[in-house]
Amino acid sequence: MKRNIIYFLLVCILISIGWLGSDLYKNYLDRDQSLPNWNKPKPLEKYTIENLSKAKVEPSKIDITETLIVDPSFTSKMFEFKFDPTLENKNYKKVTGLINTPSEVGPFPIIVLIRGYVDQKNYKTGDGSKRVGEFLSKNGYITIAPDFLGYGGSDIESGNIFESRFQTYVTILTLLKSINKENFPNWDGKNIFIWGHSNGGQIAITTLEITGENYPTVLWAPVTKPFPYSILYYTDESDDHGKFIRSELAKFENSYDVEKYSLTNYLDRIKAPITLFQGTKDDAVPYNWSENFVKSLKELNINSTYLIYPKADHNMNPVWGDVIIKTLKVFNDLLEV
Repeated sequence: MKRNIIYFLLVCILISIGWLGSDLYKNYLDRDQSLPNWNKPKPLEKYTIENLSKAKVEPSKIDITETLIVDPSFTSKMFEFKFDPTLENKNYKKVTGLINTPSEVGPFPIIVLIRGYVDQKNYKTGDGSKRVGEFLSKNGYITIAPDFLGYGGSDIESGNIFESRFQTYVTILTLLKSINKENFPNWDGKNIFIWGHSNGGQIAITTLEITGENYPTVLWAPVTKPFPYSILYYTDESDDHGKFIRSELAKFENSYDVEKYSLTNYLDRIKAPITLFQGTKDDAVPYNWSENFVKSLKELNINSTYLIYPKADHNMNPVWGDVIIKTLKVFNDLLEV
């Protein structure tokens, strides 16, 4: 009798262990199977501002592909160059763009033009900077405006929305590295400037932080808020009101420290003078963003000038003519002879 009781208890214990094991195994299968954060591959970590500042960016050959405009005062041509946006020297992609060159005899200084956001479906090479580029070229500057991956005749952009964003920096870094006498025989060999508008201003500022170089820069209504708020602010403009971006951001923040990608944390790296133009009727970039940004620059003793235009919109209308003339004067005053 006693032995039977013991057998019965053993069977009950074994059955309980079986149930417990089954539940534990089910819970194991149901749980998130992703690797611990510290053990995950982090392919986008190379795009932090710190890591990009240490990256070896190779120059590229600039090829002229087509003449678009022959004006008495300037010529407008299409260009392209190839580079590996992943910085691994494996998967090269093509970026197209627009070059304006003065008709008079050189040599000339160069201005890299970095446009703001334009809908890909409606984009044509030069959109967002064409008018500015032509004016500056008529007044003695070579202007170079890249389309970026996914735009114009460029190759397709990355499938990851954040990598695509970070690779705009690599595009500009490659273009700056490629400014030499071989690619631009009419360049004066000294002066390289940057003009950036809206999100192009964000790219320009980040480029100054990455390089630490003295590229005198003019910004029109730049996006200067920290990442990722600088993206989230505009999510109401998308068809899904930002649902996709927020879901992708949640994944990104699970693996990466967003602070390492935010321009607001690296302002002390800027070594170039900055002139910022801002309108008070701007419905895309609130003018207090620019005021706070310039205040931060002043606190860091960074050479900066702030010009505010009451009633001007995001594209500096209705005072575009005055703003572009002052922009030209800024570049003229900073020319190294």
